[in-house]
Amino acid sequence: MLGLARSGRAAKAALEAGGTEVIAADRTLGNDEDLSLLEGADVVVKSPGVPGEAPLVAAARQRGIPVWSEIELASRLLPNPILGVTGTNGKTTTTELLGAMLGARTAGNVGTALSELVGDVPADTWIVCELSSFQLEDVERFRPRIAVLLNLEPDHLDRHGDFESYRVAKLRIFESQTDDDVAVVPRGFGPVPGRGRRVEFSADDELPAEPLIPGAHNRENAAAATAAARAAGLDEAAIATALRTFPGVEHRLELVAELGGVRYVNDSKATNSAAARRALLAYDAPLHLILGGRPKGENWDELSRAVAEANVVTAYLIGEAAEPLAVGLAYENVPFLLSVTLHRALTEAASVARPGEVVLLSPACASYDQFRDYEHRGEEFRRLVQNLEP
Repeated sequence: MLGLARSGRAAKAALEAGGTEVIAADRTLGNDEDLSLLEGADVVVKSPGVPGEAPLVAAARQRGIPVWSEIELASRLLPNPILGVTGTNGKTTTTELLGAMLGARTAGNVGTALSELVGDVPADTWIVCELSSFQLEDVERFRPRIAVLLNLEPDHLDRHGDFESYRVAKLRIFESQTDDDVAVVPRGFGPVPGRGRRVEFSADDELPAEPLIPGAHNRENAAAATAAARAAGLDEAAIATALRTFPGVEHRLELVAELGGVRYVNDSKATNSAAARRALLAYDAPLHLILGGRPKGENWDELSRAVAEANVVTAYLIGEAAEPLAVGLAYENVPFLLSVTLHRALTEAASVARPGEVVLLSPACASYDQFRDYEHRGEEFRRLVQNLEP
């Protein structure tokens, strides 16, 4: 077991519960480059945060030892039908919406590791699994009975190197599907691997009810979830009830508070420019936009144009991406401040925001320069908002 973060610990526990001997390797143990650990190993199970170039991974492949993701392992240990959801943006919202529709457990990229459900879920019930490119790049026989691709835009280029490698990793969700399975894809999307029956969706699909969650992108997520739920055999009434009542997920266009007529919205999960561009389209009100964090190898030109075209009063730039973002915004004549920290950005935005306006944290970047993860960043935004003078 290489990597002992959440999914690694869950995979180790699931294997040991079944009587399998597990040798753990992790940076915190100081043995993540100890090639002697491969002696006698049948398989290396790799946490998604471990890159493919890591010494133990590279050595395992050279020796012909299979390298699996935790998702691959868990899917072999679970008898349940899996509904897999991937895409650049909207994965968590769509996964949780499908969980609400189907009354199913959700797992994967956010929240519960898939391995944690081994032995904990009745064998004939659906599991809805959110899947990242990091998890999908090391699958072998992983076969979701229903696989959903929401969208595909450049992301994680710092890890994958280029868009094509990222695309190939994402599309592996379909790779092992058979004629009995269903592949749900955006309308007009090109061919995908595998033999799953193709079902298409789009934001203008007729739905059995209007979604409660705001934004055109969320109507697209709702259309994808509806197509997948229908493929799973769910009736229209149950789908409609979930659409009308599902409130959305934390850190995704989450209304934190309304103070003095100003809305404060936490969109910390927008960790790439495509997600931030979607957030900009969700509001007609004037925006005070907090952008920045750790770059992920993206070009900022399209985001800068989107900010210029949106109703943005001022952009407040934070983290490692602040100065690169400033270059693009200056070219597009967007007013901005180099706030550097989230605390300062929120303080500056709150001091000038007027009733009817929105202070929006939608960073378009990873959080690791100043926070543990996007959840920590969103929680800090919430805390700072709650400490503002009413």
